[in-house]
Amino acid sequence: MVEVTIDGIKTEAPEGSMVIQAAHKLGVYIPHFCYHKKLSVAANCRMCLVDVEKAPKAMPACATPVTNGMVVHTRSEKAIAAQNSVMEFLLINHPLDCPVCDQGGECQLQDLAVGYGKSASRYQETKRVVPAKNMGPLISTDGMQRCIHCTRCVRFGEEIGGIMEIGMVNRGEFAEITTFIGKSVESELSGNVIDLCPVGALLSKPYKMNARPWELARRRTVSPHDSLGANLIAQVKLDRVKRVVPFENEEVNECWISDRDRFSYEGLYTEDRLTHPMIRGEDGEWREASWSDALQVVVQTINMIREEFGAEQLGALGTATATTEELSLLARLTRALGSENVDFRLRQVDPAFDQALSGAPWLGMPVAELNEVDRVLVVGSFLRKDHPLMAQRLRQAAKRGAQIYFIDSAADDPLFNVAGRLTVAPSAIANALAEVSVAVAQAREQDASPAFNGVQVSEAARAIAAGLASGQRTAVLLGNMAVASSQATQIAANAAEVARQVEARFGFLTEGGNTVGGYLADALPRNGGRSAAQMLAEPLKAYLVLNAELSMDAANGAQAVQTLKNSGFAVALTSYKSAAEEWADVMLPVSPFTETSGTFVNAEGRAQSFKAATAPLGDTRPAWKVLRVLGNFFELQGFDDESSETVRDAVLAAGIESRLSNEIKAAPALTSVAAGQGLERVTDVPIYRSDAIVRRSQPLQETTASQAPRARMSAATLQGLGIESGDAVRISSAQGQVTLPAQLDDTVADGCVRISAAFPETLALGAADGQLNVERV
Repeated sequence: MVEVTIDGIKTEAPEGSMVIQAAHKLGVYIPHFCYHKKLSVAANCRMCLVDVEKAPKAMPACATPVTNGMVVHTRSEKAIAAQNSVMEFLLINHPLDCPVCDQGGECQLQDLAVGYGKSASRYQETKRVVPAKNMGPLISTDGMQRCIHCTRCVRFGEEIGGIMEIGMVNRGEFAEITTFIGKSVESELSGNVIDLCPVGALLSKPYKMNARPWELARRRTVSPHDSLGANLIAQVKLDRVKRVVPFENEEVNECWISDRDRFSYEGLYTEDRLTHPMIRGEDGEWREASWSDALQVVVQTINMIREEFGAEQLGALGTATATTEELSLLARLTRALGSENVDFRLRQVDPAFDQALSGAPWLGMPVAELNEVDRVLVVGSFLRKDHPLMAQRLRQAAKRGAQIYFIDSAADDPLFNVAGRLTVAPSAIANALAEVSVAVAQAREQDASPAFNGVQVSEAARAIAAGLASGQRTAVLLGNMAVASSQATQIAANAAEVARQVEARFGFLTEGGNTVGGYLADALPRNGGRSAAQMLAEPLKAYLVLNAELSMDAANGAQAVQTLKNSGFAVALTSYKSAAEEWADVMLPVSPFTETSGTFVNAEGRAQSFKAATAPLGDTRPAWKVLRVLGNFFELQGFDDESSETVRDAVLAAGIESRLSNEIKAAPALTSVAAGQGLERVTDVPIYRSDAIVRRSQPLQETTASQAPRARMSAATLQGLGIESGDAVRISSAQGQVTLPAQLDDTVADGCVRISAAFPETLALGAADGQLNVERV
């Protein structure tokens, strides 16, 4: 630490830190544009010039390291003159169109021009014009002439996003921020440049010209889309969410959010939003009904089914994006009616996985510690798309020297250096972990698990083992694809064995915003109850379905829809008509996360509660209230909660930490690798197809990440089939067939075909894993 004096106040600052950091820690504001605490120092705006004693000229506070005994003046005559001069230069070409600029009212340049500029300009020359650039459906560049070349957007892409999609060309007043020729911005974190831009050069295209900042109410909420639980500010006008921006929480999302979190609100108010209860008549037509009538139909029909067929013919399905309160009441209602058939894990298909768990699976460490690991093995995850901000944290770790390894079936680029990788067919992932386990044992001259006798170790597995064994802060993490596998139990058992051998933390990169909360709420089959996969394989007589669009959210969407069609009675608690009208008999309009209070428990076990950002739309009601009232209509005990907080407190009263456990009871073992004439399916859920709200956000559906699905295969696989990239191919499964264009993709394991789920075009294929036959049309 060194001693420095700023504006007459003595303080201590870490050696090597910059003057601006010391000043901000002291509460002394220094004006700046290009400086950002999460980005490297550029020192190109010069707005932060300060007067340093014994220095011949004003110095940039963002690029001047503190030294012992340094004396700094931020408001001396010399500093003020320098800041005024810089502001005058910055405004030479900046159009003075604040009244029509979307940034007006929250513009850093506007604020600093008032605080540090002059009331009139000496320049009368014509201002420059910069044409707009195409940065895709999310970012507007119509005001690019306002750019002051702070390069925050450039540095963000390279340092945080991991890909340099935006850069600066030319020099002087001809300098322009642009993308590569013919390319739009495709990063899953791209929207953060809108927040970073200190002027109105980069704006939100969906939000543009929708509201003024001073018209917006700001309400805190939490993202339901992935297991990070990013903290958000929903900005509301006339009870409509107009914009979503990050709320800074260093322990969770820092000051960033993904584009999925930022732009999903565009899916809240679509044409198919359900705003009134609806009942399907005997003629098959839908008719609006009052809440009382709709609930009476539900109660009477389910009671009749219970009396005639037994309570075990009732099943309840939730999702990992429902709140803890909603899942708790769904489970409470189902059990009070006499059934144990309740589950929220719609993509989980391994029947043995529950018996292998000893508690709620979780990340195994605080999210913030992902930045500090030095060795990581990620198993079965499309990391960037499934968990974009966790990928960003691992990217920062990699930049500091962490070695990150992958075992997967498609070698997606995580936009950081990958130390080693095993890309194998989905059915071979467990055996690839066995290879790593044996390699660790050999390197340490120990005995490997007897279950792995005869395993031949590849050089790739040996490299992964050597890397993991050399670490001090090591983690083994299972992704969504691993847990959704039909071999999830064995993958988890083998991964846990590797973690034990290298003394690593073992954890799960859980699906959805509330997987851990679902476990804590006990929305799981107990005492012989059926899992979601079992309930959707053979029809029951009655179903309660909460917030699920089964055709897209279930592991086998086509089968799920057909099962519910074949059931006697299906009730959908949904926000969207199209999500349930094909199979439901009664649709009850429930609130999305922006219109209800609730709690999400993220992957690290952090419970984050929030209030409704807006009033419910139309006759929509919060799902927890609907479930509570249903309990009253059924005349059941234990449904007297007056607020979501009492439901939450009942769930979390026993604590969270004591119920989290990644201990796997199953023993390590080898699995049989699929063999046959066909190809193994590799299934991903694209980032903007992950849940009902996101799928209805038009701007997100216009991105490259949401392009129509293709049959992606390696060059060797295509050659073996006699198919060329671009050919139309017929893909057949045991359940159905589809026709898709083939695409060369050498990241896919040989003998496999990668086909995205959660698209209508691929629905007929059914199960997310298994054998497919591929032939040219």
